[in-house]
Amino acid sequence: MSLLLAIDEGTSSARAIVFSLKGEILGLGRRPVPLSYPQPGWVEQDPEALWQAQFEAVQEALRAAGVQPTDIAAIGLTNQRETTIAWDPHTGQSYGPAIVWQDRRTADFCAQLAPQTERLRQKTGLLPDPYFSASKIAWMLREGGVPPSAHFGTVDSWLLYRMTGQFLTDVSNASRTLLFNLHTLRWDEELLALFGVRAESLPTVRPSGAFYGETRVWGGKVPIWAVLGDQQAALYGHGAHQPGQAKNTYGTGCFILKNIGSEPLPAPNGLLTTVAWQVEGEPPTYAWEAAVFSAAAALQWLEQLGLLTDYAELDRLTPKPHEVYFVPAFTGLGAPYWDPYARGLIIGLTRETDRHTLLQAALEAIAYQSADALELFGAMHELYVDGGVSQNPYLMQLQADLLGRPILRPIHGEVTAWGAAALAARMAGLVPSPLPIAARYEPKGAPPSLQRWREAVRRAQNWSR
Repeated sequence: MSLLLAIDEGTSSARAIVFSLKGEILGLGRRPVPLSYPQPGWVEQDPEALWQAQFEAVQEALRAAGVQPTDIAAIGLTNQRETTIAWDPHTGQSYGPAIVWQDRRTADFCAQLAPQTERLRQKTGLLPDPYFSASKIAWMLREGGVPPSAHFGTVDSWLLYRMTGQFLTDVSNASRTLLFNLHTLRWDEELLALFGVRAESLPTVRPSGAFYGETRVWGGKVPIWAVLGDQQAALYGHGAHQPGQAKNTYGTGCFILKNIGSEPLPAPNGLLTTVAWQVEGEPPTYAWEAAVFSAAAALQWLEQLGLLTDYAELDRLTPKPHEVYFVPAFTGLGAPYWDPYARGLIIGLTRETDRHTLLQAALEAIAYQSADALELFGAMHELYVDGGVSQNPYLMQLQADLLGRPILRPIHGEVTAWGAAALAARMAGLVPSPLPIAARYEPKGAPPSLQRWREAVRRAQNWSR
């Protein structure tokens, strides 16, 4: 039997999954990856801890599946995007912490780039926001003591370097940096000059589906056949390979992508245009994207306060009428607001507000934020969903009601990992099966009003004004 290994380096955990060609999970390994917050708005991770966690997760997945590395036909790699790491090209040692995609330290620098907004959108499909990698690299060079001769890469590049010794990335990850031209599919000289980055400091860009070499770090020789950013991998894993098909991943944040075909069409204001994937020898597939920065992050915050101890409790939650709104703008707001200065708030509290109300308001905030972004995408027949929080029935029904379209959830939540594995299988000459749909949520009645929610968002935006 041909087996696939997905390496899935996320924001809060490193995961590895051994799949069959039918998408069955045969073995899973997981290791937590700590985040640190050295200053308000700063979010960092230890690059060495990222690698060690991923190394151990793969070992655990192979043990759980009862297989050896030589039993694996192909590896697919997927990763948290935009998070940026600098390392010495001679020793391979990292220069300090990784700057995580959620980090806001470059907000003032990005505000100075406002006159360049349209030019950046035209070339990269993105906005001058701290979310993307370019301003993180500029900060490392300017404030972080990193020499210009360093290698700068996203998490995929860091893992590939550790696995193969090569300095590579794929088009989907490169398209999240603000340095990559969507039209030429190359690092852009004008943008490199704008951010003060040398082209030789950046990895070689390859198609998502291509041969990335063999790794021996777990024993034997195992071929790496695919690399994709996590959200693009989820779109691929859902089988959303035709223009108009869309998905929402409910993870630390919410990320909505809609396949727009083989041309990088300008996105409506508030959305991004990105490379979804490219198979070697074929034109790229593009997507429109909305990034919501805090989804499960809101639940993690309640857990941190001791208000949530068992996530299964959320699945049993019975909704009750209330007027409490939670805007989890811990690191600003993403789509459609793109406001790095907004801050979180909970409004509508009374003496009757209890823990149950706050848990319900946090779930509703995830649906409301997604609904705000989904309005910009235009017509779609249905929405595929994945991610841990997509297992919550109340959230999924509310999302269907707000969208007015069916919500489809596949048989398991590991769609991101499966997308990387499925593309790797295709490139290795294997034939992966589509994931079966396990749950379908149809909209019921008139959609709830978002008026009060949007008023709460306006107040969150006014906090720093």
